[in-house]
Amino acid sequence: MLILARNSNSKSHPRAIKDKRNVVPSREPHTGHKHRSVFNAVDNLNVCENDSDQIPVLKRAKTEGWKEETDVDVAPKSLRFLPAREPGPQSSLADSHSPMSLFKLFFSESAVSNLCHNTNAQAARALAKGRKYSWTDVSVDELYRYIGLVFYMALVKMSSIADYWRQDSLFSVPFPATVMSRDRYHTISWNLHISHPEADKENDKKRGTAEHDQLFRVRPLMDTIRLACKTFYHPRRNLAVKERLVACRANAGMRRFMKAEPAKLAFKFFFLADSSNGYTVDLSVYTGKNIFPTGRGLSYDAVMSLLDKKVLGSGYHVYMDDFYTSPKLLTDLFAMKFGACGTYRDTRKDFPRSASNPLTKKSSRGSIRWIRDGPLVCVKWMDKKEMSVCSTIHAAYTGDRVKRQVKAQETRRTKSFPCPAPVSAYNQHMTSVDPSDQLLQYYTAQHNTMKWYRKVFLHFLDVAATNAFILHKELHGNMTHKAFMEELVAGLCGVSEKADPEQTSNDHVPVPGAELTSDVRNIATVGRRICVHCKAVRGKKQQTPWKCKACDVNLCLQLNRNCFQEWHNND
Repeated sequence: MLILARNSNSKSHPRAIKDKRNVVPSREPHTGHKHRSVFNAVDNLNVCENDSDQIPVLKRAKTEGWKEETDVDVAPKSLRFLPAREPGPQSSLADSHSPMSLFKLFFSESAVSNLCHNTNAQAARALAKGRKYSWTDVSVDELYRYIGLVFYMALVKMSSIADYWRQDSLFSVPFPATVMSRDRYHTISWNLHISHPEADKENDKKRGTAEHDQLFRVRPLMDTIRLACKTFYHPRRNLAVKERLVACRANAGMRRFMKAEPAKLAFKFFFLADSSNGYTVDLSVYTGKNIFPTGRGLSYDAVMSLLDKKVLGSGYHVYMDDFYTSPKLLTDLFAMKFGACGTYRDTRKDFPRSASNPLTKKSSRGSIRWIRDGPLVCVKWMDKKEMSVCSTIHAAYTGDRVKRQVKAQETRRTKSFPCPAPVSAYNQHMTSVDPSDQLLQYYTAQHNTMKWYRKVFLHFLDVAATNAFILHKELHGNMTHKAFMEELVAGLCGVSEKADPEQTSNDHVPVPGAELTSDVRNIATVGRRICVHCKAVRGKKQQTPWKCKACDVNLCLQLNRNCFQEWHNND
């Protein structure tokens, strides 16, 4: 689905509009300001024709006005893509790639051991204050089983947590009681703690000072998750900066009230994702206006904090929405050898607003206007509504076209319209991240809790499980999300997903990977799948019509390449 921007005012001098994130001045800044905007109106500019070559490119573009799609635009020199590592999963091919092992890349045993230590300390502190419940120290295996139950509850929905242990109902479920008792689950939930309680006290004493860390109670696990996200996968060239909202009614000063969102009170996460598959490369939590120290604005610093050139490399293309986009951000990213593209708000500072030949409400669908200043091009495109995009990657128009349904004589037909290159790329790479957000929501671990840091903990579980699934999909690609989560729950809880009969060597025989077709000419090509062994060991995507009957994996069976034998010899 294309992302459309609201209509912009076509008047030459629009009224200044105040925005919570940026304030547009109602008049031009003083001419002596050394950082004068590249797109500000040039008033009383009296230049003779002989001096036209001395006018800065910006000002010439300003006086010439908006150009159209018939005018030729030249894209800036393409940045060379130099990733710090080979893009893709970074785990060794010799490692196990089961859902459990991939999840443990993010929630390692050392991280869970630290969680156990702090949870036990919190329980001891609560008992010392007079809490009346029995407690035995939680172990690493038990905490993994607890996490397994959290994911089980995401798969099997009930109206309340207590319903998972009901035994007197036709709709009761027997599995949770076999993992741990209801009271044990509750006591672990009450005492789950990411940081040490004594360290929390020391941090709370600094409240109101610059040394106070609002995220101290989740900092240890957050640092572990962020490091794991960057370690075990290196993103491909196209990245997207977006935000996620985690609904929370706990009394925490970091909540944001957003009237237009379904979750009115929520934590806001900024995250960087690989647009090819939605993998979360990095994330940060918005805690207030002073979260970033540079003083250039939240939207600018949120993007900069997620882009580490030493970790990523250079030549990446970064896509973002109008909350983040500004000329300063895009030009600074270009200087760092990061291309960028994003929608923008016409009212935001430094964007062109008063040039001649603009789009109007009467402009025909598919009309294009653009202004270039060095590597930065601002493009306006009329779809159903006007859309504004700027980019340091693309030329304004390269001949792209899009199809739209239009009404003609009480019938609807498909018609093709010109589309600017930045708009096409933006819609392609921003909307491709949406399935990742959907994966987070399908089997989310979130449920009601009175502690804000537990809400964040549950979101970290969602991020870890989703990234683990994406890694599995990249490495094998033969399991649905639901099947992955079911196997992950079984592994975490230490049980078998289903009691399979014991397999003998006679079960490991090659069989066709798909039903045979009646067409003799296509009998060797229909139903071919990628050989798992070729992809894992040789790094090639060889297709084969054979699979192992017992293992249910596709394997080559040829005279010069017997992956079937090699696969079973390595088991």
